[in-house]
Amino acid sequence: MSDWNIEQAEELYGVNRWGAGYFSIGENGNIKIAPNHRYPDITIDMNDVVEEIKAEGIEFPAVIRFHDILRSQVEIINETFAQAIADADYQGEYCGVFPIKVNQMREVVEEIMDAGEPYDYGLEAGSKPELMAVLAYNDNPNALTILNGYKDKDYLTLALLGRQLRRKMIIVIEKYSELEMLIPLAKQLGVEPMIGLRSKMMVRSSGKWAGSSGDRAKFGLSIAEILNVIERLREEDMLHCAKLLHFHIGSQLSDIRKIKEAVTEGARLYAKLVQEGVPLEYLDIGGGLGIDYDGTSSTTDSSRNYSTEEYVADVVWGVKQICDLENVAHPNIVSESGRAMTAHHSCVVTNIVGEIKPAGTDFDVSASDNEHILVKNMRELYLSGDQYHPQERYNDAAGYKQNAYEAFKLGILSLPEMAKLDTMYWRILTDIHHSLDEENQFIQELEELEDMLASQYLCNFSIFQSAADTWAIGQVLPIVPISRLDEKPQVRCSIADITCDSDGKLSKYIEGTEISDNIPMHTLKKGEDYHVGLFLTGAYQDVMGDMHNLFGRLTEVHVYCHDDEPGDFYIEEVVPGTSAEKVLQTMQYNTESMAKTVKKQIDRQVRKGKLAPREGVRWTNFYERCLAGSTYLSVD
Repeated sequence: MSDWNIEQAEELYGVNRWGAGYFSIGENGNIKIAPNHRYPDITIDMNDVVEEIKAEGIEFPAVIRFHDILRSQVEIINETFAQAIADADYQGEYCGVFPIKVNQMREVVEEIMDAGEPYDYGLEAGSKPELMAVLAYNDNPNALTILNGYKDKDYLTLALLGRQLRRKMIIVIEKYSELEMLIPLAKQLGVEPMIGLRSKMMVRSSGKWAGSSGDRAKFGLSIAEILNVIERLREEDMLHCAKLLHFHIGSQLSDIRKIKEAVTEGARLYAKLVQEGVPLEYLDIGGGLGIDYDGTSSTTDSSRNYSTEEYVADVVWGVKQICDLENVAHPNIVSESGRAMTAHHSCVVTNIVGEIKPAGTDFDVSASDNEHILVKNMRELYLSGDQYHPQERYNDAAGYKQNAYEAFKLGILSLPEMAKLDTMYWRILTDIHHSLDEENQFIQELEELEDMLASQYLCNFSIFQSAADTWAIGQVLPIVPISRLDEKPQVRCSIADITCDSDGKLSKYIEGTEISDNIPMHTLKKGEDYHVGLFLTGAYQDVMGDMHNLFGRLTEVHVYCHDDEPGDFYIEEVVPGTSAEKVLQTMQYNTESMAKTVKKQIDRQVRKGKLAPREGVRWTNFYERCLAGSTYLSVD
């Protein structure tokens, strides 16, 4: 269209800013993916993926995973550290691990382990079930397994089993009592553990996860407690088991200055412990490598003011400088970057199933005999056009609307009169909004009109299942139409889900370099699907969803790029979403008994002659088919 181009679409939705080189807008107006960082010219049209999913009979909503992005992120973090280590003449190695709490999905862990094998990339676990998973999947004898979280006897015994299997399992001591459990257990089993010490950092992070650091942090040992642990290990002739110092100041670190402070403090503590005779080999800087969700490259909670290259260089050079000053050998550097590994590879794609327009009701507002003066006044205002200043017209309309509300409560206005008055009110507001010029659009009351008149697009998914962080902590996630980006969006709207909960909506949107309460989208066309993508959902969102309204897990579609395939991609696997039957069973319902009960009720109506036998069979089959089907809306 002549008044719209791809550059304007990019400015509006910021795809290049948050896309990290993987996502962009194609010249045809569709979202484009370049999933392999080594081959940026191999691109996938996301609308082609959507159309193939539909052709395969797979219903939306769906999670689409681009596994090549996972591989690329693993390669990038490892190769960036390798380059920085070479540039700095750093004498230690990089030993990265993936914390599976970020995304415990088996397919994700398998892909990361496969991509990380050339780099001896390991795993991190923080619970017994996670430890059982990493025991099975991290079988690389050269890769680390970092064991965090609070531990009981079974947890520690599983860790010692890993040592028996000749794995580099490092048990990170979070509190002194864990050491008191570990020492006798290790001696009883005759297994020599590898021990890590987690330090509570004095530097305090900022943002949503500031509580992860500082004196009041949930995890870690104070310096006094660390010295007590060291003394205890000396007494048991186990000091040689102390291999690693670990610290962590929070997830999604937005400010590089906090990272530099933490590295300086952690490296200094490491060096001082080595000087005390502790034979440490690894310095674990924890997680926190951020994602630029909103594309602003800033210190907002949903962004970061640094690149991966800057982050890595500051870590390597920062540790080197402190260790050289303290005359201590350079440690092997461990990082637990999970969000940065997984966020970009996964997105939720859903279809719009309806629109709620505050001013969209079609109702006859023509005059009738004996109608109330309030209705007449509102009609005069409605027909007045631009005879009044916009603010005066708005104030009058709001006043009439409030008076009408009070009159209706007292029984003075009839239902048709109230309907007319309400319809004219919204039409007046729409007319005012369309007529605003530069001089008037910044009047406070009139600025609110845009939000008041915004539509709600109903999306076939659950915020609580697929984007829990947007509801729980106000995380901003990019939401963008999959296609039609070469058209000018004409409708301002917010996104609401299909749950029966007023919180089931997205409240913040990326619009340019700002965060807005709603976002421009395209006009819905009758008979034509309109799909939107909720991007950067691969970290935490995949595994944190709840069962609100009994909406289950979405169907997953795993996509790989291949330049010999049509469209440069193929769908490698489809993992069906949770059926209604499975969701109900999770909540302790006996679905077999439920089906029998409903059948008995239908049979009773057949015997009474209220239902024909064939009709009864059809209703029984329909109920059973719904049990086996999706929990989401089926759009024919």
